[in-house]
Amino acid sequence: MSRRVENLYLAGPEVWYPNVGAHFALRQALCEAAGFSMLLPDTSALRELEPGEVMAREIYAERVARMRKADAAIVNLTPWRGPAADPGTAFEAGFLSGLGKPVFAWMNIPAEEDAEYRDRIDAHIGAQLDEDGVWRDASGALIEDFGLPETAMLWAEARRLFVIVTPDVMDDVTGLQLCLEAVRQYAE
Repeated sequence: MSRRVENLYLAGPEVWYPNVGAHFALRQALCEAAGFSMLLPDTSALRELEPGEVMAREIYAERVARMRKADAAIVNLTPWRGPAADPGTAFEAGFLSGLGKPVFAWMNIPAEEDAEYRDRIDAHIGAQLDEDGVWRDASGALIEDFGLPETAMLWAEARRLFVIVTPDVMDDVTGLQLCLEAVRQYAE
């Protein structure tokens, strides 16, 4: 069964990277080389030019409209500013999944021991087994522990989630390339 996939929505923390333009250009080129069109952000229609609540709502509306146009999504779940994925990316992945769009994901980590979500929580804020054998963080809150690279909800909504061990977690695009191949196979 062939599925039509032309337009891809890419989500991830790259929007916050210092060299965001180069990241978008490379991702767009990789998408085009794989036969897909990357739906690019369009801020030209923004009426509000000062950062604040109005601008934030306009950006949100633009992104939601773009997600609705997508045939599929590729999301970068690389831990960002902590042990888990960028929260905006997590929202976008869930929203796209809720729209019935196939979601493919990757995560770059610096070492094999960072592959499990629980281990990253432990490294970030501490974790220990309680008397019942349940993992808890430094505040005593339960840690989701399914032996997965992300929370169950993020992991399960991805048709594929590639975990890449790399010394260059910001710039390595191996996961994106694997996702593009997975989308191509999905579309065949």
